Amino acid sequence: MHAFNYQHPKSVADAAAALSKGGDAKLLAGGQSLVAAMKLRLAAPTDLIDLSGIKELAGIKVEGAGITIGAMTRHAEVARSEEVRAKIPALAGLAGGIGDRMVRNMGTLGGSLAHNDPVADYPAAVLGLNATVNTNKRKIAADDFFKGMFETALQTGEIIVSVSFPVPKRAAYIKFRNPASRYAIVGVLAAETGSGVRVAVTGAASSVFRVAAMEKALAAKWSPDAVAGISVPSAGLNSDMHASAEYRAHLVTVMARRAVEAAK
Repeated sequence: MHAFNYQHPKSVADAAAALSKGGDAKLLAGGQSLVAAMKLRLAAPTDLIDLSGIKELAGIKVEGAGITIGAMTRHAEVARSEEVRAKIPALAGLAGGIGDRMVRNMGTLGGSLAHNDPVADYPAAVLGLNATVNTNKRKIAADDFFKGMFETALQTGEIIVSVSFPVPKRAAYIKFRNPASRYAIVGVLAAETGSGVRVAVTGAASSVFRVAAMEKALAAKWSPDAVAGISVPSAGLNSDMHASAEYRAHLVTVMARRAVEAAK
């Protein structure tokens, strides 16, 4: 691992100031991806800005008709939160299925979203539930946040502060997971929200995406049968040692049916 300067700011403003000083500075949230990349010498930041000491970035609050979760809130905290389990059980279940206990107790919501791994679970929750990503500079709608593989709408010096999730009428997340890493080979979150039906898919492509045909069918009739005959093209989907593009396309339909059936 290369040498780097370690910084431990106590406020978002201090973290943003440290991030803007130049060099290849990186924010450290849960560290489940960044530290591993540094060990493999795939990343060599000049500065590591640890966000763990910023109290304002953690916590879960019920606000109006939604729930706002701080960027530094651990997956395990989301999974066991009584507020999340009562209002958005799909989100609590998703968080409880991420990785293993170590990952859930170290990984954070903001870190996962900023990294935007194509096989991560949280992007499906944010896109499928029509959440809003709040940063130190602005609010970013879910449909505008994810730009591609490991790419988001975050700009230089921008830090995720929290994510606001509207409470859906019903929702569920189902994934076909890699038995070793527990990453989603394909994961689907289906939700009936106040702004309409949304179906978000993770693991299948270079970034999370919505399936408009399924959303239209479910808006007309919320039933597993409504999506049973709808498939996504395999062209452009991920293909690797775990699953071919064609198999992933098949899994999208299967996981969507199961998500619709499980939604409550």
